[in-house]
Amino acid sequence: MEEIIVGIDVGTTKVCTLVGRIEDDASIRILGVGIEPSEGIKKGSIIDLEAATQAITKSVKQAESTSGLEITAALVSIAGSHVSSINSRGSVGVTSGLIEEYDVMRGLEQARTVAIPHDREIIHVIQRSFSVDNQDGIRNPIGMHGFRLEVEAHIVTAASATVENLRKCVNAAGVQVQQFVLNPLASAEVVLTEQERQMGVAVCDIGGGTTDLAIYVNGDVWHTMVLAIGGNHVTQDIAHGLRLPIMQAEEIKKQQGHAIRAEIGADEYFKIRPFGEERQVQINRQDLAHIIEARVEEIFRLTLREIKRSGYDGLLPAGLVMTGGASALPGIQRIADQVLELPVRIAGPENLLGLVDRLYSPAYSTSVGLLLWALTLHAQPISSWKGSQRRKLFGDNGLDLSTIKNWIDRLLP
Repeated sequence: MEEIIVGIDVGTTKVCTLVGRIEDDASIRILGVGIEPSEGIKKGSIIDLEAATQAITKSVKQAESTSGLEITAALVSIAGSHVSSINSRGSVGVTSGLIEEYDVMRGLEQARTVAIPHDREIIHVIQRSFSVDNQDGIRNPIGMHGFRLEVEAHIVTAASATVENLRKCVNAAGVQVQQFVLNPLASAEVVLTEQERQMGVAVCDIGGGTTDLAIYVNGDVWHTMVLAIGGNHVTQDIAHGLRLPIMQAEEIKKQQGHAIRAEIGADEYFKIRPFGEERQVQINRQDLAHIIEARVEEIFRLTLREIKRSGYDGLLPAGLVMTGGASALPGIQRIADQVLELPVRIAGPENLLGLVDRLYSPAYSTSVGLLLWALTLHAQPISSWKGSQRRKLFGDNGLDLSTIKNWIDRLLP
């Protein structure tokens, strides 16, 4: 029987639905693609239910048409400034003296029993590390002897109303949400190497409405954050500075934009027709780059502030990996280098199979990452998980993965 997985990336600028098939070698072949401009979504949150539903429905229908398959359930991306995170610790006694998968599950359940406001809900409980009888830094405790197991976990929460609005839109498109996945965690599946995760690295996904950050140390995620600023703010600055419609400003950003004014020649010009002008006027590209440079610097200053606030700024020898649609802006890597004072590289999906012509861009890292997130959870017991696989044990609303359904029964009285 073919194993089909579906991801829906609901972004501020686009909705991308991907249908994938798990091959015998555990790779994913893209069978269906549906890409539609977003409507009714601002800074990662739903502002118009009907418009957002229509955009998601069109994307899903496209993916169904290209794949020839009906989509009934999917993993769905989530972002927005309403997302926040905390760290927690769970502790349980090991009655048999030999740690089993069941004990790990109980420890994670204890870690997730933190007090959160009534208007928020848990999206992820992400395992960081274990401690057995006060011995820290244990990566996989299963099979070890001990009497007290402690689990460090990173807990991602989101505003319940915002989550329910997104769920309502996806459901109205005829699709059930299997799990919500935070954008930078999905993107990290595509752009990070295991060596980078172990050394210490930050992934920065700059989309249209948000900049999503995740910090990895010792193989697991230690901090996540979503900033309500992104590529659309650059477009709005251009529209305001040059007195242009948003659509025209976006095209000029893509065709003429550069993030570093000093790298543009003083004699480089292009023509536009601003509001209130009867004919085209010449614009110096340096003036355009000056507008872009100011906003891009702000994005990375806010990113640096968040990295420092996390307390892990000294633990990132692998630097920062940038992805997302805005990372394609010329010169943006240099600005990131200068502001963050870290090694910076830009990455996107690679080595894809199937209908992939449009997906080889950093703009689709989250979309492809949703499928990889599902793949690493596919039909594997916890004792066989490696590295990035272990941190995905819980999705929204707790234990919702079929591979651990039998453990739920053991947790219930």
